[in-house]
Amino acid sequence: MKYTQLGRTGLKVSRLVLGTMNFGPQTDEADSHAIMDAALDAGINYFDTANVYGWGENKGRTESIIGNWFAQGGDRRDKVVLATKVYGNMGAEGAPWPNHDKLSALNIRRAVDASLKRLRTDYIDIYQFHHIDRSTPFEEIWQAIDVLIQQGKILYVGSSNFPGYKIAQANEIAAKRGSYGLVSEQCLYNLAERRAEMEVIPAAQEYGLGVIPWSPLHGGLLGGVIKKQVEGGRRSSGRAADSLANTAIRAQIQSYEDLLDKHGIEPGEAALAWLLTRPGVTGPIVGPRTAEQLESALRAVELELSEDVLEGLDEIFPGPGPAPEAFAW
Repeated sequence: MKYTQLGRTGLKVSRLVLGTMNFGPQTDEADSHAIMDAALDAGINYFDTANVYGWGENKGRTESIIGNWFAQGGDRRDKVVLATKVYGNMGAEGAPWPNHDKLSALNIRRAVDASLKRLRTDYIDIYQFHHIDRSTPFEEIWQAIDVLIQQGKILYVGSSNFPGYKIAQANEIAAKRGSYGLVSEQCLYNLAERRAEMEVIPAAQEYGLGVIPWSPLHGGLLGGVIKKQVEGGRRSSGRAADSLANTAIRAQIQSYEDLLDKHGIEPGEAALAWLLTRPGVTGPIVGPRTAEQLESALRAVELELSEDVLEGLDEIFPGPGPAPEAFAW
């Protein structure tokens, strides 16, 4: 495994981030524990989760699965850089209660303590805002965060799904307070979705945030979906199925798979390897449902994409260009 600094911090993290969103809903606890063991054995030290994972009536289930894994000992907790998130409503499903969501000081305090209990740990390495909260000023948010840092319950703070201007606003207000501010941003970023290159990634680089792309395979669309349909008779579903219904997108994905087939490269591994070449990217989140999917992701770390392949990928999936030149002179 290769490692890098997380943004401007002194924290060393793996170039792949283990995403745990499938733990519980799609992968049972025993298999989830086996995947986490395999990830740690492979050198992945950055694990990402969220308080709402498990979804529906099972919100919090994923954090509990991770907490039970930590409780097995063997230095599991000490070896992991643990990231979780706050924002979604954790009240009873179908009957959300006021102040049980978003980023008020009250909810942040409540959510941290609940996550610590489920995770069976006394601190969270990176506590992330899952979305922007248009109703809560950053002065209130940072006041709550500074207290938690002083209490030793969290060490660093990150954002997720923030636009560039909110990254700037959050860190400017943090600086005025003498707070450290955001150190990471999780954003939707992959070959098929490159809008983050216009504003989000430049803002992250300017303020010293590590960029953690989520959905690196764009819902499976970049994982060889057409080839799997042809060879295995597997039907795509979800975002991939919706996208392939568009003739232009299907032709684009076919060109992508043809390019990689010509060079003998697996599409999913190429999509991850491409992200690892991008400026500002710390490491993409991989969310394996099985041990085999984790093994495929690990191969991407060692994959060196040639200039021919990189140029071909840019031709198939052109980026938006920098701001403001992409939309002005």
